[in-house]
Order: sequence, then C-alpha cells, then structure tokens
Amino acid sequence: MRETNFINQNKKKWVELETTLKREYKDPDKVKNLFVQVTDDLSYSRTFYPNRSVRVYLNSLAQQVYYSIYRNKRTGGNRLLDFWTDELPYLVYQSKGAFLLSFGLFLFAFLIGALSCAMDIEFPRIILGDDYVDMTMENIESGDPMAVYKQRGEFDMSLGITINNMLVAFRTFVLGVFFAIGTVGIMIYNGIMVGAFQYFFYEKGVFWESFLTIWTHGTLEISAIIIAGAAGLTMGSGLVFPGTYSRMQSFLVSARRGLKIMVGIAPIIVLAGFIEGYLTRYTETPDVIRFAFIICCLLFVLGYFVWYPFFYKKRTGFRTAKNKHKLAATRNYKLEFGTIKTTDKFFTDTFVLYRRHLGDILKIATLVATIAATVAYFSYGESLPEYFQFPSHPMVFFGDTSTYIGQFFSFDQHIIFYPILTILFGAMAYFSLGWIGEEMNQKSTKETTVQLLGVTFSLGLLLACFLTDASPSILVFLGFLILTLWLPVFYFEQKNPFSALGRSFSLLSGQFGTWLTFNFIVWLISLLFFGLIFSPFFYFYFEIVSWNFQLDEESAQVFLVVLLTFTVFLSIGLILPLYYFGGVLLYDSLLEIKEAKNLLAQISLIGESRKIRGLEKE
Repeated sequence: MRETNFINQNKKKWVELETTLKREYKDPDKVKNLFVQVTDDLSYSRTFYPNRSVRVYLNSLAQQVYYSIYRNKRTGGNRLLDFWTDELPYLVYQSKGAFLLSFGLFLFAFLIGALSCAMDIEFPRIILGDDYVDMTMENIESGDPMAVYKQRGEFDMSLGITINNMLVAFRTFVLGVFFAIGTVGIMIYNGIMVGAFQYFFYEKGVFWESFLTIWTHGTLEISAIIIAGAAGLTMGSGLVFPGTYSRMQSFLVSARRGLKIMVGIAPIIVLAGFIEGYLTRYTETPDVIRFAFIICCLLFVLGYFVWYPFFYKKRTGFRTAKNKHKLAATRNYKLEFGTIKTTDKFFTDTFVLYRRHLGDILKIATLVATIAATVAYFSYGESLPEYFQFPSHPMVFFGDTSTYIGQFFSFDQHIIFYPILTILFGAMAYFSLGWIGEEMNQKSTKETTVQLLGVTFSLGLLLACFLTDASPSILVFLGFLILTLWLPVFYFEQKNPFSALGRSFSLLSGQFGTWLTFNFIVWLISLLFFGLIFSPFFYFYFEIVSWNFQLDEESAQVFLVVLLTFTVFLSIGLILPLYYFGGVLLYDSLLEIKEAKNLLAQISLIGESRKIRGLEKE
C-alpha cells in the first residue's frame, strides 16, 4: 500500500483521536478503541514507512494518549484519603495484638511508677532528676504548680516539644528491630516515668490541677507513644515469628506495616505539640472546659483507633484486605526497570539491591570508618574525650542523639573529618551507581567514569558542607534528596552537572509527592541506624568489650570515643546506598512517567505477529 493511500484510508480516525484528546471530557471507551487502532497503524508504519513522516506523526499521537493518562497524574488526594480511611485502620486491625500489648505494658509500667513513688519518697528524683523536682516544688510553693508550661514562647515551645516527641516516638519504634525487646524496654521506661510524674503531684496535693494541665496535651501525646510502641512491636514480630517465610522476608513485611503506622501518628504528634505550646499554658481556663477538651481528645483516639477499625470497618469491610501485598521471593527476585513504581515497589526494590550488595557496602563503610577512627585517635590522642561529650550510662539513648552525632561535623572544631566524609559520600555514590548500572545494563564509558569520579567527590564535599551545625535541618534534607536524584541524571544521560540539575527539577515536576513519600520512608530507616548508636545495647556491648581488656578509666573513655567514631561513620556508610539506590529507581520511574520509553517500545511490538498478514494484504 502506498503511503498516500494509507494516510487517506486512516486519517479520519487519527483526526478523531486528536479532537477527542483536546476535549476537557474524554470518553474513556472511545479513547481506548481509537488508541488500539492507532497503535496498530503505528506498528504497520514502522514496518513499511520507517523513515517517513507518518511514522513520526503516529508515534507522537500515541504518546499524547499516554501523556493524557500519566502526565502529572494526581493520585495523591485519593491515595491519601484511602490511607486514612482504609489502609491505616486495616493495619491497626491487623496489629491488634501489638496494640493491646503496647497499651498493657504502658499501663503496667505506669502503675509500677506510681507504686514506687508511694513506697519511696526519693523515687521521683531518680526518674525525673533533682533539677526538675526542685523546680516543680518551687512552683508549687509559689502557687503556680504548672508554671513550667509558661516559661517559653508559644512557637518555640511547640516546635521544640514536637521535635522531641517525634524523636521519642521514632526511638520507640526503631528499637523494635531488636526482636521487639528494645520497644518493650522503652515502653516500660516511659510508663514508669509518667506514673511517677503523676503520683508526685498527687502526693503534693495538686493532683486535679496537674491532671487537667498535663492531660490537655498528654492524651494525644501518650496515645502517640503507645501507638509508636505498637508499631515497634509489629516490626519486631516479623523477626520473632517469621512463620513459613525467611526471617528477612518476614521482617520486610512487618517493617513496612510498622512504618505505615508510624506515618499515621505524625499528625497526632504535631497536634499534641501545638496544644502543649499554645493551649496548656492557660491554666486559668475553667476546669469544665479543660476536662471537656481532654474527653474530646480521648474520644478522638478511641474513635479512630478502636471503634472505627474494630467495629465499623470490620463490619463494612476493608478494601485494602482485597489487595494484600504479595511477598516476593528475594533470592530470584527480578528487578524491573522502565516501569512506574509505587511506594511499596520502591521500598522492595531498594532493599533487594541493598541486600545483593551488602557485602561490598559493608567493606567500603568499614574501611572508611576505620580510617576515621584512626585519624581521630592520632589527631587528639589521650585528650580525645575532651573534644567529644558522651554520657557513659545506659540511659544515654533517651538523650539528644542528633546533638551527639553532630559533634563530629562541627566545622570549626573537627574539620579533620570533612575530607573523610567527602571520601565516604563520593565512594558510596560511585560504587552504588556502578552496581545499579550493571543491573540496568547501562555501563558508563571511560570518559564518563572519570567525570563521575570528579562529580561524586564534589557531591561528597557539598553534602559534607550541608552537615555543618550552621545548616538548617530542612536544608540538609531537601538538598540531599535533590542531589541524589541529580547524580543518576548526570550518570545515565551524560549531561554536564548544571544541565543535570535542571533536568532533575524537570523530572520532579508534578511528582514531588512520590519523591517525598519514598524518601521519608528511607529517612525513617536512617533513624533506625542512628538510633542504634546511642542505645543501651551499644553501651552494653562496650561494657562486654571492657571486661576483656584491662583499661583504666581514662583509657576506657578514649576507647569509647574511638569506638563511637567508628560506629558513626560506619552507620553513615551503611545508610548512603539506600538513598543512592532509591535515587536511581526514582529517576527510572520518573523517566517512564515523563517520556514513556518502555511503553512506546511495547507499543511498537503490537501487531508484530500480523506483519506477514500485512504483506499478504499488500
């Protein structure tokens, strides 16, 4: 068939499809039928008119259909609504045993704390500290026992408390990785502290005032801690009870469930911080109003986390239950590139890559961490403990972990670590991109490899500078995520660094929700790594090592800081590949959303089996 005859025979339906795509309302059945016909014509034109304009035109027309479906596709609203109305309640229902155990542990520990205060008048000082007890007693004597909630400005207090509560909740969750034992320990500690705290005010004769003040915000705050405990127990249950799956497979599923539960309590923690910063301070508010507010908060928690999933949704049914996540085999798991990935798929593929290359990751991280520990020792010598402050008691985990880690990256005091940090960032980027490039069958040329070496170490320098104590945390977070997407654009498209940065923002257009959701999950996992550094388990391990070596107190302190230096850099090295792998997988998915290369390749195969028939017709 001549090209002109082919065009005249089919142009009517092509024009019809073009007109339909321009309308605000598109009949899906009509678009589907026309799309099938156009892809058949495209396949035919690829065979008989490969170098003619009609093939280019039909290719463009097919691409327009794809764009109309996927370009800037906004599923965030419905997805978010489904998460709060169905998926999260289903996860709560699935984890009912963990929720009951978390609540039971907290209640039991609360009673222990109250009973201990009743039996030992000095017990509050052990749990709450002498400074806090003395300050509170002064406030009680001055006639304002709740003055502690009025000492700071509303915004500063609200922000500080929200961040602190987030850290406490995340620590409660991440210690579930120790077969749930760590979460149990934190729940008991928190319960004892709250019980002692409340009984202390009862003993001083101000129970009612303290109850109305503390539980104004405490109803949501303590509920969030209990739910975080349930999330940690849920994650740990995958390790304790793997069932018929491997322990790693079971853990991946339970960790995913726990992470989603943790995402669900974030708004509650923020709201509790707002209430404590802005409302709790108004202790002169009538008791009836404050008590009614506490009841409303309690009803909200019980309504959403008890009545809604266990009574209402159980009766009406969960949509999520019909689409349960299927556990993929990890040994022969095949990574799919050129596809649009969901958040769950990102999560699974990232960890499959991580597991495949864990041995190499561990070698590189261990080498750099050893260099860092050695440099620290020979730079500071016996005076090393003077430059780094680390409490040596087991309860250090409940302190400010970020402050302790931040000591290593104080530009003014410890500039010696910046070259090492740059090497760590650059090396992990270089090897991670090389590993995933082999998986994608996209190996770089020698010239690109040289460029990549330079850019990855420049990336390391930029990221190291982000970690200075002068940089706002939000700048660190957003800057790091942009750069980890920028790197695969540079590597796979071989653009110059500036063009690659612009291309990164172009790919992210309309897809910031996917980008932030995935990286928020990886950020939570990062907290798991860093949470382990300053946990009681680390100090317990240090004690075991100390038992086997005869060290005086000064030498023991030097050894502790050297060991902590090694552990901090090792943890950073273990975390970085998660971001780099995730950045490449995100790039691959965004590329498919924007350009549909894989889809168009599949479209080109449509009708291949009919080519001979076409020749017969010709």
